[in-house]
Amino acid sequence: MIHDRDSFPDGDPHATALACVEAGIEAARPERVVREAVQLDGETLAIGPERHDLSTYDSVLVVGGGNAAAAVAVTLEDVLGEALDGGVVVTDDPRSTAVVDVLPTDHPVPSQRGVESTSELLNRARAAGPETLVIAVITGGGSACMVAPADGISLDGLQTTTNALLASGASINEINAVRKPLSAIKGGRLAGALAPARVSALVLSDVVGDDLDVIASGPLVADPSTYADALDVVKSYDLAVPDSVRERLAAGAAGDLAETPGPGDPIFERVSTHLVGTNFTALDAAREAARERGYDALVLSSRMRGEARDAALAHVAVAEEIVETGNPIAPPAVVLSGGETTVTVAGEGRGGPNQEFALAAALELPSAAVLDVGPEDPPQAALDAGLEDPPQAALDEGLESPPQVALAAVDTDGVDGNTDVAGALVDGELVDDRSVARSALDHNDANAYLGERDALIETGPTGTNVNDLRVLVVGSPE
Repeated sequence: MIHDRDSFPDGDPHATALACVEAGIEAARPERVVREAVQLDGETLAIGPERHDLSTYDSVLVVGGGNAAAAVAVTLEDVLGEALDGGVVVTDDPRSTAVVDVLPTDHPVPSQRGVESTSELLNRARAAGPETLVIAVITGGGSACMVAPADGISLDGLQTTTNALLASGASINEINAVRKPLSAIKGGRLAGALAPARVSALVLSDVVGDDLDVIASGPLVADPSTYADALDVVKSYDLAVPDSVRERLAAGAAGDLAETPGPGDPIFERVSTHLVGTNFTALDAAREAARERGYDALVLSSRMRGEARDAALAHVAVAEEIVETGNPIAPPAVVLSGGETTVTVAGEGRGGPNQEFALAAALELPSAAVLDVGPEDPPQAALDAGLEDPPQAALDEGLESPPQVALAAVDTDGVDGNTDVAGALVDGELVDDRSVARSALDHNDANAYLGERDALIETGPTGTNVNDLRVLVVGSPE
């Protein structure tokens, strides 16, 4: 899965970090999670706890979109066989299918071909009748992949607004609160297009907390957000959005436009949703991989959020604590976290939240030069190595082989920010010139700095998207 594995150091902490990344992504692939959720036995189709008698339906279709939509469609074709009549999914990661049409789009910024593909998706949705069973596919990246501008909103307006949102540091909840009222498919409106068909949705989550109304901007569920909420986000972040966008949000907030479908709307009566893959799916598998390699493993949280560089410092603090005191877990240890950090873009470089996280961490991670200070060496040796306050454990007598520290951070879809890499793997030896590294951070140009040092993790599109995965490895088993 990791294309550039040979470019990383041979040490066990680095190999373990990569093994955990691979295990986490593999566990969240649709080929695995969909097969666990969907089984066909004769005429009985089980989708989670639901049972459907296929003899009572005129047709069975697949409809949806997102980064992993084609991979889900391929798996559904294999599970259902001749029971599946067709359908359409919109994705930026195409796969070869038998009866489900896979239509192209782009991510993370909406595109013209995304508009055209989503128009066809909506046409198919509106053709579904009351005797149609629709297996809906909703995955991470669906907000950008499924593009249907609302009345009065142009594609250019959506692109400008999306770029402003992505650069603002806003949370995904805030970003999607703005996207919903600007769309004819988000915020429950796909459910309206599919009604009165019976809809059973398979959802892969890429958002913190797995809120169904946030994943892919909630096309099949009631929307609790309002025009006023969206307008507040635009104002709070002082976003430079087109007049058409601002005017639509203001009109909606004034009550001149109907809100997106909310709780209790009858269009949701025949819609059910099944969360089949989440960030914790990846974290749990990564934890097991670490244990199999002889490490104690701890999941710190699946809900990390905020600025990437701030989250990085929190992880460095955990590493320092493990080295210094053996808390919250003694080395050899692996600490895992998930969620989604953000970047407030001030420069014009290339990168993404995971690369920025990795570079910010590399600036602060303890280095072997600092840790390898024995009792015969004065503390000044540690100070000369670049750490003002070396870990006491490194100064204590008897520490001959201090634990190495490695940290990997990736987006599980294989695409981090505005680059074609998943993230990066760093350690305390990566930064050879702190001023250059800090300049790269200041210009949001982590990609170039990390690339020059062979620290980038390349996976290509992974076929899934369950948010970010971070692996902190301290030490190695004897």
